[in-house]
Amino acid sequence: MNKGIIGLALCSLLIAHCFAAEAQQPTKISRIGYLNANFRSANPARIEAFRQGLRELGYVEGKNIVIERRFADGKSDRLPSLATELVRLNVAVILTTGGISTRAAKEVTSTIPIVMAQDNDPVGNGFVASLARPGGNITGLATFAPELSAKRLELLKEIVPKLSRVAVFGTSANPGNAQSLKEIEAAAGAFKIQLQQQDVLESKDIEPAFRAAANGRIDTIIVLVSSVLNSNRKRVAELAAKNRLPVIYPFREFVEAGGLMSYGVNFVDLYRLSATYVDKILKGAKPADLPVEQPTRFEFIINLEAAKQIGLTIPPNMLARADRVIK
Repeated sequence: MNKGIIGLALCSLLIAHCFAAEAQQPTKISRIGYLNANFRSANPARIEAFRQGLRELGYVEGKNIVIERRFADGKSDRLPSLATELVRLNVAVILTTGGISTRAAKEVTSTIPIVMAQDNDPVGNGFVASLARPGGNITGLATFAPELSAKRLELLKEIVPKLSRVAVFGTSANPGNAQSLKEIEAAAGAFKIQLQQQDVLESKDIEPAFRAAANGRIDTIIVLVSSVLNSNRKRVAELAAKNRLPVIYPFREFVEAGGLMSYGVNFVDLYRLSATYVDKILKGAKPADLPVEQPTRFEFIINLEAAKQIGLTIPPNMLARADRVIK
């Protein structure tokens, strides 16, 4: 009887020890790559939104995930080597922050899943076969940047009715730049507006671009999605004010830095949503099976202080349509 009790106790202790050992097994840590063409300080709200999205899904940095951050500091030629570093680290997924970084990642791996936090034209840029069926190792979120570029010209026409000459600041190396220009050219033709294109490849090209705009008697400027211009958005806003030129930008950060107005998607929201793609991939989903998500809401932001600096009066109907007015 005693031997039976002792045996049962020993078995119970053995089973308890097995469960304890299993419970003490280390949690698997997934390594996530983050590839950004800009400076680390350029858009802190975006990466924080991505981290917040991951936290909401149960991920804790240092416990079950590690984010390997790589920044090119506005030098796109550094992106291929940074992407290669992430591949060598054997990350589970790479989050890219724009067309240039997506292209760099695509060129160094066809097997590691790539999630686009935002891209202006994923199909046109050759990253996915279609939005519904990406077909490869890339998926994520689109921004409709080319189509929105034409809308920005329409908004400029509303605040400057006699608009006749418009400069377009962009970076030709940025995927989607050419398509955005085509959309603007089509809209400009309908309005009989002359365009002046300024290719801003590096920071040093910004001031010459403004000088060329001033010399060309430009009425307004459209800024396209560009890591170079984004990294220098405060300087761009200052030069616009100095030259007394109305400028419309692709996203809110320019306006928050002192720019006049922006029209586009909320990029912070996109970065938060990108965490859901990373989560699905870490749980076994394939990028080829995850449709690229398209934005459903666009925001129009106006900075009245910037308007005052250049002596511009914003029509009341435009202020009423704005999602946010900075005073």
